Amino acid sequence: MIERPRRNRVTPFGNIEVNSHRGTLMGNRGDLHNDDGTVCRTWMLRRWISCTLHSPTGRRVTFDTPGCYTPLFFADEVTALAAGHRPCASCRRPAYEAFRAGWQDAFGEKPSAVEMDDILHQARINSAGQKVTFKTLLRDLPNGVFVACEQAVGSAFLVSNGKLFPWSHLGYGEPLSEPFNRAVKVLTPAPVVGILKTGLFPISD
Repeated sequence: MIERPRRNRVTPFGNIEVNSHRGTLMGNRGDLHNDDGTVCRTWMLRRWISCTLHSPTGRRVTFDTPGCYTPLFFADEVTALAAGHRPCASCRRPAYEAFRAGWQDAFGEKPSAVEMDDILHQARINSAGQKVTFKTLLRDLPNGVFVACEQAVGSAFLVSNGKLFPWSHLGYGEPLSEPFNRAVKVLTPAPVVGILKTGLFPISD
């Protein structure tokens, strides 16, 4: 029997979709399962993390099991960041420490994981569970940030060297050139944008 793809692939909007592409990172927002094992909610914990695909302890990932965390998957690091996930302090310790160093450089303090999670949670979704976005000029954004454009509703674009690369679970399309003074809607949470501006956190590791 052919196994159907699960609903566990995450977009830069933070949405969880069905897609057969595995991705390069795994994530966790808690137990998102319904009683029958299907995904029925978008988050349970404020600790949204991105992890390696392979557990350093060798423990196997459990799918479709209520009571266990729901494994999520990201195409790459910047997709996880845009969705509001930070690096795991356990399986991705170097990336986690780089993230904290960037936070300290950007905001003047080096918070705990819990403190970061609380701030990130307010910056990624509102009380209605909708994604929080803000507008700014394209020229003010660092590489690695995702934006949405009015001319392509529902699509996400990666900012890289002044160009916008359309995102999909499988990869990126041909870049679009946009005026630097154009206002864009930013999908990546504001604290993460600040961290990326410092250049201390690598957008791939």
